[in-house]
Amino acid sequence: MENQLLGIDIGTSACKIAVFDEEGKALAQSAQSYPVYYPQSGWAQQDPEEWWQAVCRGIRDVLSQEGVKAERIRGIGVDGQSWSAIPVDREGNVLDHTPIWMDTRARQICERFRDKIGADRIFQTAGNDFQPSYVTPKMLWFQEERPEVFEKTYRFLQSNSYIVMKLTGMMSQEYSQCYGIHFFDMAKLEYDDALAAQFGLSADLLPKLYRCDEIVGTVTKEACALTGLKEGTPVAAGGLDAACGALGAGVYRAGQTQEQGGQAGGMSICMDSALAHKDLILGTHVVPGCWLLQGGTTGGGGALKWFRQELGRELSFDGLTAEAERISPGSDGVVFLPYMAGERSPIWNPDAKGVFYGLSFDKTRGHMVRAVLEGVAFSLEHNLRTAAQAGADVDVLNAMGGASNSVLWTQIKADVTGKTIQVPSSDTATTLGAAILAGIGCGVYGSYGEAVSRTIRITRVQEPDPANRVVYEQAMELYLQLYEKLKETFGSMREFGVV
Repeated sequence: MENQLLGIDIGTSACKIAVFDEEGKALAQSAQSYPVYYPQSGWAQQDPEEWWQAVCRGIRDVLSQEGVKAERIRGIGVDGQSWSAIPVDREGNVLDHTPIWMDTRARQICERFRDKIGADRIFQTAGNDFQPSYVTPKMLWFQEERPEVFEKTYRFLQSNSYIVMKLTGMMSQEYSQCYGIHFFDMAKLEYDDALAAQFGLSADLLPKLYRCDEIVGTVTKEACALTGLKEGTPVAAGGLDAACGALGAGVYRAGQTQEQGGQAGGMSICMDSALAHKDLILGTHVVPGCWLLQGGTTGGGGALKWFRQELGRELSFDGLTAEAERISPGSDGVVFLPYMAGERSPIWNPDAKGVFYGLSFDKTRGHMVRAVLEGVAFSLEHNLRTAAQAGADVDVLNAMGGASNSVLWTQIKADVTGKTIQVPSSDTATTLGAAILAGIGCGVYGSYGEAVSRTIRITRVQEPDPANRVVYEQAMELYLQLYEKLKETFGSMREFGVV
């Protein structure tokens, strides 16, 4: 009987479910949406139970498609968005909505603990700066602002570990999502109990650590009834969406790099040591023995999605990019700062705002669309330049996410960065990475090298255009200057109640 593997991706706007054969071919796919709630300025939260309901719908959908059989599914892998802090009681009941990666409600807590403990002490252990988007500040926020929830909390879970728990009944914390926990020693791969105590927290608030490919448990009778899966199907711990996406794009050994083109943007450079930079994000890869030096931005595909919703709803995404293609590189001086929910790396400024610069009566919607595409590429280049300062330089990027389906956008990124970009089967990279983890854990694949060679194929290669590169080097300097000149203004606007 042919083995099949199921991958589950808990994204920001939707969950994606995909079933693959052993050669990485997607046999069935489903996407199920859910909302993000913004109850106050700086807050962005979701209801994990709505994730689970969407997962159940998606699994039932793929199981109804031709060629997919529950009894053929050898294993299940789950990946998810970063930096959740899901408070659950001993029975696994969710006690409150979780702040997600865009949430910055804990900014004052961060300022206080940087002074109390010392930013350098935190960074030396965690390999990451103490920013409100991460998990630790959110745990502290619950402790201070929702003490009645904190007192009932047995464990804090991540997005993927919550779904693993709903499938298996087992609580887990895998290594790739530990990068949001500042008392996790990124080099030693263990909790620092002394640092946890300085935060007034305990590692007991987190589940047992698992390798990402380790089988946590099997599908329970209850989950079987809700999803249609076969009871007893093994479920791997899974991992961070960006890390699973990197694996699903073929990045599994040191020196390889993934470029992310989903709702958010960014990159992940695979390394064989815990090389950190204060302006970037360091985490372990889902592949044992590897780390990822990451740049994560708020303005990726979501920036174009916003533009279409507000200013181009009558057109498809292809229609919008067709308008952009008629505009010269550099957008005739129009520049877009893609800070649509503040910005993460490398500027870490929750007050930053999206900005169009250079508009005039002769500019068209096409200029604005191209500026959006270029602005996202500039944010990628900003992160790559920062990584090079840490000694992590790259030549080739493996692209993933919906944005890489656009030949124009991929070419702009190649021209802006000066890097060759390879495009695997981008639409399924993240769910494929999660499925590969299950395949490793269940013995379908003997190694990560075997899994990648069997499942991942490069469909397109785009080289930078030297002439466009010259134009973009100049535009990049304007992009950087605009932020520096506006940085003080971004901060002062809060005093006027503009947030």
